[in-house]
Amino acid sequence: MQKLFWSLRSALFVLWMAATVIPWAIFSLIASIFMRGTPLYWFTTYWLRIAIYGARFICGVRWRIIGKDKLEAADTGGPMVVLPKHQSTWETFAFPQLMPHPLAYVFKRELLMIPFFGWAMGRLDMVHIDRSKHAESWSRVAEQGQRFMSQGNWVIMFPEGTRIQRGMRGKYKGGGTRLAVTTGASVLPIAVTSARCWPRKSFMLRPGVVDISIGKPISSIGREPDDLMREVETWIEAEMRRLDPEAYMSDAKARAASTQST
Repeated sequence: MQKLFWSLRSALFVLWMAATVIPWAIFSLIASIFMRGTPLYWFTTYWLRIAIYGARFICGVRWRIIGKDKLEAADTGGPMVVLPKHQSTWETFAFPQLMPHPLAYVFKRELLMIPFFGWAMGRLDMVHIDRSKHAESWSRVAEQGQRFMSQGNWVIMFPEGTRIQRGMRGKYKGGGTRLAVTTGASVLPIAVTSARCWPRKSFMLRPGVVDISIGKPISSIGREPDDLMREVETWIEAEMRRLDPEAYMSDAKARAASTQST
C-alpha cells in the first residue's frame, strides 16, 4: 500500500514537471533573444526551483545543507570547480538553486536533444561535449571552463561521470581536478545522499531528507590532478558513509567478517 502511495505521488510529480517545464522553456528561449549570460541563467534555472519544491511538497523530499560555512568560504575563494557525488537527478536540479554562483555544467551533448528542457539548457553558458572525442572534449572543457570561471561562474563536474547506485562507489575520473590544476581554480568536494529519496534512473520518489555536505575548498596550486582527485574521493566516500551508514552496511559487515577471519 505504501509503494502504491509513493507511485501515485511520484506520478503527480512527473505531471507537475511536464506541465511546468514546457511553458518555462518557451519563456526562456524567448528571453534568450534579449538577454544572455548570468541574467538568463537565473531566469532559466528558476524552473529547477519549481521542480525541487514540487518534489518537496508533492513527494516529501526535503534537504539540509551541512557545512554552510565552507560554502561561504568557497564563495569568496575565487574560481571553483565543484565536484559532487552523483546519485540521482535530484542534485542536477538542486545545485543551481543551492550554490551562490551560476554553475557551468559539463555534460554530454545528447542532453541538448531533450525537447524543451535541453533546448533551453543549450542557451546557457554550459560545456557540452562529445564523449567519443576525448582530446577534443578536453580542449573544450579547458577553454570554455576557464572562460566561464573568468565570468564568475563555477564549473561543476561529476567525477564519477554518471549516476551511481546508493551505497556504491564509481570510478573517479580526473577531468575536474585536471581542469582545476590547469586553471589554478580550487575544488569543492560535495557529498549528497539523494538516492535515499530519488533512486538512480528512477522517478519513484520516496519521502525523506537529502543531506548535502559541503567539504573544505582545496587549493590546486602545486598539486597533481590524480593526487588531488584521490583526496577528493577519499573525503566524499568517507562522508557518504557517515551520512548514510545504512546504505554501506554490507561494506561494514564484509570488513567485520574479514577481520574475524584473520
